[in-house]
Amino acid sequence: MKIGYFADGPWAHKALEKIVTDSCFEIVFIVPRFDTQDPILKEWANKLGVPFLLAENVNSEQFIGVINQFGAELLVSMSFNQILKTPILCMAPKGFINCHAGALPFYRGRNPLNWVLINGESEFGITVHYIDEGIDTGDIIEQQKFPIEGVDNYSTLLSKAINSCADVLYSALKKLATNTVERIRQQDIHPIGTYFCQRIIGDEILTFNQSAVRVHNFIRAITLPGPGARCFHGDQEYAILSSELILGAPEYIATIGEVTARNSKGCVVKVADSSILITQMSEVFDGKVAEKFTPHFRIGTRFKVRK
Repeated sequence: MKIGYFADGPWAHKALEKIVTDSCFEIVFIVPRFDTQDPILKEWANKLGVPFLLAENVNSEQFIGVINQFGAELLVSMSFNQILKTPILCMAPKGFINCHAGALPFYRGRNPLNWVLINGESEFGITVHYIDEGIDTGDIIEQQKFPIEGVDNYSTLLSKAINSCADVLYSALKKLATNTVERIRQQDIHPIGTYFCQRIIGDEILTFNQSAVRVHNFIRAITLPGPGARCFHGDQEYAILSSELILGAPEYIATIGEVTARNSKGCVVKVADSSILITQMSEVFDGKVAEKFTPHFRIGTRFKVRK
């Protein structure tokens, strides 16, 4: 089966490594994101002896004419970032598919791995689906779910998802190659589902006026390689990179965001219901996270959400 590959980044690299080991599949061209022009994908194109096609607009008649000559039976998107329109979606006999790190119809949109952690989910999904003109709304080809452990954070979940996405995509490709796909309409799972917009500057600010569980989930959801949960002490900005829930921490009313204790692992901070142990922080300069440290702020230190 001839495949046109629209892709970017580690997700795309890992999946491509798996696809090319199977003689059933032939990559006939690679299209990177126009803004990044992934150099590793360019190396793959050279290794495979296929065109590395740059396109500012993949929906243009000119570009569609270019890729039409390669006779791709299936087009695959793996972390590609352009909105796809009907003409290109319909040009390959087996369609245009995408691999999404969310259990569709839930966790549509951007940053699903951050959001599953923020929402305290116990599992996350990988879905391969047909692309239509909606956002992550096409029929499902393959979906698998994977556990989220209590020790998982954005970094560990990202690693799991990159590896799992390659496996789930490969499984979907085998079904497409053998015409054994059983399409599942997303509406048959849930009529509405959920959708998450792209996270923007300011979304990283930590609100201490929430439960310990919610504060902890937020911290682990956007830790490195994310921006880290941000707060301030005086004029200095900090990124909180890790925390722990305190077993049996009493619930009581006191000043939220204030350091109430400290030990060898870090400092205890009052939140809306009880307290949380902050175990790793970093100073932030010009938006960049500096060296990590174990916080030992004095009791009574108050963290703020703004300068």
